[in-house]
Amino acid sequence: MTTTAPCTPDELMTVNAARALAGARTCFVGIGLPSTAANLARRTARPDLVLIYESGTLGSKPTRLPLSIGDGELADTADAVVSVPEMFNYWLQAGRIDVGFLGAAQIDRHANINTTVVDRGPDKPEGRLPGAGGAPEIAANCGEVLIVLRHSPRNFVRRLDFTTTVGHGSGPGDRERLGLRGKGPTAVITDLGVLRPDPATAELVLTELHPGVSAEQVRAATGWELKTADSIGTTAPPTPEELATLRALKAA
Repeated sequence: MTTTAPCTPDELMTVNAARALAGARTCFVGIGLPSTAANLARRTARPDLVLIYESGTLGSKPTRLPLSIGDGELADTADAVVSVPEMFNYWLQAGRIDVGFLGAAQIDRHANINTTVVDRGPDKPEGRLPGAGGAPEIAANCGEVLIVLRHSPRNFVRRLDFTTTVGHGSGPGDRERLGLRGKGPTAVITDLGVLRPDPATAELVLTELHPGVSAEQVRAATGWELKTADSIGTTAPPTPEELATLRALKAA
């Protein structure tokens, strides 16, 4: 019999992000939180998940969490390694990848992402972030996009300081107008719950809460007037097996 076990908010977030990949076949993985969740999914919810990294590795099976897209572990454990132009032109831009998994420094109500620069306030220089990497192309061309990040007013903002990656633009029809292939972001998984775009407005709506979290907590951590679903669900707590696998992965 499977029971629950004590866990941290970050572990709740990561386990639920991994579960979101249960139906995926191929996943274009971002470094950081997305990579942790994707590697956990391959060890739990989706053992046959094909992990793809923008450095050109297809079917990577790292024994530990990679430090970057250039980590040799990704190439050493891959089914194939291709050039970066081939990765983007043949695999990504042709729509051959099911899910893109991204992180963010800032996200707005339509799931647009900033990973480039943040305003640090008057008389302070801009805060420089890692930049776009492959995120704009991933969000444009994968069948759907999952986003994982910690929930705070600093991250969930009314207006991005810089738009790095288009999610749903300014609302319905924007992706089609811009010629973007996939569905765009279908879920944002945080340490407080799960948000999904409203089918009519493409605006993020709170659909699920993690155990012990209230809707008021999520609203207080969001930089806009967050709407909630008519019926808000509760995510299932991590099982001992999921937690043990996640902790072993991090320890490695």
